[in-house]
Amino acid sequence: MYYLEEFYKERYCGRKPAIFWLVFFSYMCIINMYESVRQVHKMDYTVLDLEMTGLAPKRDKVIEIGAVRVRNGEIADTYGTLVRPGMSIPETVVQLTGITDEMAALGKEENVAMQELLQFIGDDILVGHNLIFDYSFLKQWAVNQKIPLELSACDTLRIARALLPGAQSKKLESLCEYFQIEREHAHRALDDAVETYKVFENLKSIEGASMELFVPKPLVYKAKRQTPATEHQKERLRELMEQYGRKDSISWETLTRSEASRLQDKIRAGNF
Repeated sequence: MYYLEEFYKERYCGRKPAIFWLVFFSYMCIINMYESVRQVHKMDYTVLDLEMTGLAPKRDKVIEIGAVRVRNGEIADTYGTLVRPGMSIPETVVQLTGITDEMAALGKEENVAMQELLQFIGDDILVGHNLIFDYSFLKQWAVNQKIPLELSACDTLRIARALLPGAQSKKLESLCEYFQIEREHAHRALDDAVETYKVFENLKSIEGASMELFVPKPLVYKAKRQTPATEHQKERLRELMEQYGRKDSISWETLTRSEASRLQDKIRAGNF
């Protein structure tokens, strides 16, 4: 660009004609485009996938965490753990994930697992498939613990909808088939996170893909803090568990008032 400017200085005595500005702005657009491409392909990020007992962040719990740290397009580190949910895992979830109550009981306490996850993520951009769903559980926990949490992310579901044919299913398993990515353990958090990483990298490689699709956007989920269970509720819950011969698998530190009430009802109804 320096030589172009010098040429016009000599030719037009320092005055820049309209053609100069046309060439100049075209040049800058090309430079910005290539810089955007470079930033996207060099982007550092962490892929997140969670498995839960259900669909409601205020009622259900995380049972498994999977996260993949990516540097320069390659997996640099992983984090995976089972999480004690403090409640029975519905049979439908057991069938889907293969995670049983016995397996989850060997996992980490929720606060420990979530804090380790946040440390693993650090300041990274998040990547996930329908990520707002996973993020809603993380955000609800953070709000309950009075921990500020604001993250930006790229969602492979949104990107796939923009780039792939309309008839092509955008489910994670369908995208893995589309990109010929082998799946070993579907609906296990770490495996799904690795597969989401591979899908994301394949999406970035689609010819003609707009780099704007890969610009991280803030994750927005409004969560209301849930009030911790009272000592009276906890004591009553312990009495009921002893009375009905129920095994103690409750996460007492994170138990909320509404959860305590629901658990009491479940114990009385024989569903816990």
